[in-house]
Order: sequence, then C-alpha cells, then structure tokens
Amino acid sequence: MTDDDITGRDGVLDRPRTYVFDGATSRRGYPLNTMLMTLRSPAAREEFTADEGGYCDRFGLEPGQRRAVLDRDWTAMLELGGSIFYVYKLAMMDGVSMQGLGGVFTGLGEAEFTAQLRSGGRSDG
Repeated sequence: MTDDDITGRDGVLDRPRTYVFDGATSRRGYPLNTMLMTLRSPAAREEFTADEGGYCDRFGLEPGQRRAVLDRDWTAMLELGGSIFYVYKLAMMDGVSMQGLGGVFTGLGEAEFTAQLRSGGRSDG
C-alpha cells in the first residue's frame, strides 16, 4: 500500500473512522488533552468525579469538548482534538478497555473488535 492509496488529492488521509492527530488537531485539543492528562493522579480523579462539569471548566474546554467528556462521547473527543492516549485515561475511569474504545471507533462491539484483532485485523478489501 502506498501513500497514494490512503490519501486523496489534497493529501488528507482518506480512511473512514480514522482520526489524524496533526499540529492543528493538537492545538485545538490542547485544553481537552491537558485536562484528561491530569486524570493520572488519584486526587485529580477524585476531584473530577465529585464535579465533572466544574473540573472541565477549570481547563477552558470548548463547549463541544465539555459536552463530549460529560456524555462520554469517545468519538467526539477524538474529532475535537483529543489524543487517544489521553482519552483512554477517562475511559479507564469508566471501566472501558482499549478494545472497547476500538469497538466504538470501528462501529463494532468490544467482543467483535477483539475477535477481529485476534484473527489478524480488519480487511480493507
């Protein structure tokens, strides 16, 4: 597979349900990712759990980012600049595995996504 196989004429990645985390995405997602990164700390997790909306407000999230966090809209978090590595910190708090997120992002359930991984991954054909 060449780069031409996966990008359109404008050079943008042309893969359904694939999120490119580039410089622009990183800048947009900075407040969201900063907030999510704090969830490494047990004290921060306690504060977040006590007042999720207030905790989000401390980091200046865009309204859509705030809503995505509160609604646990994993896909929207990526679309709004979230890095999967930081989004996963929140998912772990909710008991959502990486395979569970993979199922959400691919439109499969966790079990089906895991089975697909075990059988060698998805076929693009």
